[in-house]
Amino acid sequence: MASHDNSYNHLADPIIQKALALGFDDCSFSPTNRLDEDAEKVENWLTDGFHGEMGYMERNREKRYDPRKLVENTKTIVTVLFNYFPEEKLEETNNYKIAKYAYGKDYHLVIRESLQELVTFIEDFTGKLETRVFTDSAPILDRAWAEKSGLGFIGKNTCLIHPKKGSFFFIGHAFLPVKIEKEIIPVTDYCGTCTRCIDACPTGALAETHRLDARKCISYLTIEHRGDFPEKLKPQFHDWIFGCDICQDVCPWNRFSKPHKEPLFALSDELKAMRKSDWDNLNKEKFDLLFKDSAVKRTKYDGIKRNICFLNNATE
Repeated sequence: MASHDNSYNHLADPIIQKALALGFDDCSFSPTNRLDEDAEKVENWLTDGFHGEMGYMERNREKRYDPRKLVENTKTIVTVLFNYFPEEKLEETNNYKIAKYAYGKDYHLVIRESLQELVTFIEDFTGKLETRVFTDSAPILDRAWAEKSGLGFIGKNTCLIHPKKGSFFFIGHAFLPVKIEKEIIPVTDYCGTCTRCIDACPTGALAETHRLDARKCISYLTIEHRGDFPEKLKPQFHDWIFGCDICQDVCPWNRFSKPHKEPLFALSDELKAMRKSDWDNLNKEKFDLLFKDSAVKRTKYDGIKRNICFLNNATE
């Protein structure tokens, strides 16, 4: 095992170039520390019950606030962004809606593989490291680390916004036991007086700027929530059956969004062909065909059927 006492600052630019070559859209670095301000915000959010039924948010809280408690001896967090804004969107006429991030293959699988390649590249210089890579797969404050590393600012819709590329990004990290430092220029919060996301949210989930009440969020309700929905929500769902993009679609910063170049995130022909009648008659076999290796599997067949039935007044 190689010694890792020295810093590897000279690797910063080569790592960024390698990340871009692997398909990531941006890459930066953060020295590790406890995220005290973010911890206070999360604690207040939990106290207010805004996490709803997401009990996992109450667990491993110190690991969430201090990455060294999640992966011992972590000195640097490499954070990457991966664009998922699609060139082709689902037809909306006579159709239900699915969040753009779930159009193609499960992002966990795609990004983790690329992150592992990035770590292998780093180890060519450092020797074998005790590292871990993550993408929305552990108690990590993903957006906080991305903001801390200068990759964007947290908007009023609680999404990370890259000032040149918008917000349709997956966030990934590599936890490294070596020091890699590069000058970080914080990105100013450019939301200003704009309230488009708050005004557009049909359920009022963004009642406060920079705070999301998950219990009212269509994305949470269609994916994380278990059980039935209050009937009064039906006109507010606007045909979303998995996730929701409204607060991103209306954000002025997403005029800078460019289509991704990852074939695995593209819409399948089968999914493009679906219309409301096809969804209403969806069976388990068809669901498995449409969503093999898809993030939609998170809500499972029964969850999708519940969401569809709620919207079309049908009974299962």
